[in-house]
Amino acid sequence: MTRTALVTGGTRGIGAAIARALSESGHQVVATYQGNDEAAAAFTRDTGIPARKWDVSDFEACQQGVADLIEEFGSVDVLVNNAGITRDSTLHKMEVDDWNAVITTNLNSAFNMTRAVINGMREAGFGRIISIASINGQKGQMGQANYAAAKAGLVGFTKSVAQENARRGVTANVVAPGYISTEMVASVPENVLEKIVGQIPVNRLGEAEEIGEAVAYLASDSAGFVTGSTLSINGGQYMF
Repeated sequence: MTRTALVTGGTRGIGAAIARALSESGHQVVATYQGNDEAAAAFTRDTGIPARKWDVSDFEACQQGVADLIEEFGSVDVLVNNAGITRDSTLHKMEVDDWNAVITTNLNSAFNMTRAVINGMREAGFGRIISIASINGQKGQMGQANYAAAKAGLVGFTKSVAQENARRGVTANVVAPGYISTEMVASVPENVLEKIVGQIPVNRLGEAEEIGEAVAYLASDSAGFVTGSTLSINGGQYMF
């Protein structure tokens, strides 16, 4: 049976690698995006994975988007909460709009999307909810109080969802990447990037495909005994 997987923010970067990995593992994958129509069209051309445009910070848009997918594909069996933004600033300079934007997009969206799929998963007796956090949600990061708070919030959210739904065949887990070789990281000045890599014991950046493969495992039948967990993929940069 082909299961349907929905990846938010799934047309670029880590999200695109996750979508590809799930597709390669046999899922019917749909990726959401919010703003970049050109990148989404290119992603679909390259992968054959359909992209749907809606704002995951909008509760009603998520309800409608998921309802449309269920009508088209029959169910949403795997949800990957990957959509996220940054609005970096030290706290004493941070604008309230930058705080709210990051919390809304990075944390509230996980509620919006999970709330839209959870009843269907419970009724089916199967579901996989995987949220993409960050090393900076585990250890904090200067200039990212908003981002770190949102990503840390995903961990508590996930543990609660895992406890509530385990008996109904629905698992919930977190993947917390470290520094991954994406467009965003590539834009960091070379001297700064060298310092970052110097703090990583394996002495390299991670690859987006490594995150994708981890998510594909957590989405599989083989991971049915894994729930409420946080999988840190950071090259040993942060251990706890």
